[in-house]
Amino acid sequence: MSSVRELKFYSTAEHACSYLDDRQASTLFADPQSTMSAALYGELSDLGFRRSGNFVYRPHCHPCQACIPVRIPVALFKPNRSQRRVWAMNQDLDVSTTMPGLTEERYDLYDRYIRHRHADGDMFPPSVDQFVSFLQSAWSDTCFIEFRLQGTLIAVAVCDWLPQGMSATYTFFEPLQAARSLGTFAILWQIEECRRMHYHAVYLGYWIQQSAKMRYKSVFRPMEMLIHDEWLMAK
Repeated sequence: MSSVRELKFYSTAEHACSYLDDRQASTLFADPQSTMSAALYGELSDLGFRRSGNFVYRPHCHPCQACIPVRIPVALFKPNRSQRRVWAMNQDLDVSTTMPGLTEERYDLYDRYIRHRHADGDMFPPSVDQFVSFLQSAWSDTCFIEFRLQGTLIAVAVCDWLPQGMSATYTFFEPLQAARSLGTFAILWQIEECRRMHYHAVYLGYWIQQSAKMRYKSVFRPMEMLIHDEWLMAK
């Protein structure tokens, strides 16, 4: 098994930033030829890395440091009034932790979600190949958490189990159920599941103060941020 010290890393050339219009971005990738595992990914997660398919990466932009890795220490988390309302509203849903994989039902939901919510983004148009290459990997301990309303699939949270918690990789949901705030509910469910299993944190990826798309992450409090390679409680 590879260790963090043994890994090689490669940086991409600069390219247009997906979140800030006036910025150039660069990405640091762990060597895709290295032997990756859920345990090693857990170590890398504590260093600010994320997964996209089989690839493990983190922003590597200089001098910009806008992308800040964030995680929720589940033992300390306290939902606000809005989050308590979302939790109560969705108690009629059936939630199950399932094996990852492509099914017609899941892909149909993913397709509707991308077309309605991200038609102006890098993931449009959706495709089966994109679904598989983005959400699944050969080495991660991944689960698909399914949320059903009277038997109908209305949301899927793609999560990676880490030795110290859970990485919230991606969530897609029924656009016509926007009033339920299913993205928020999925995170609340993951927090409660990690707390039940005595894990430390739910990793939410990157928060960018100037990005409206990332604003939802900052309302989960308390929150820890990775600043200069040290996890600090957000003010």
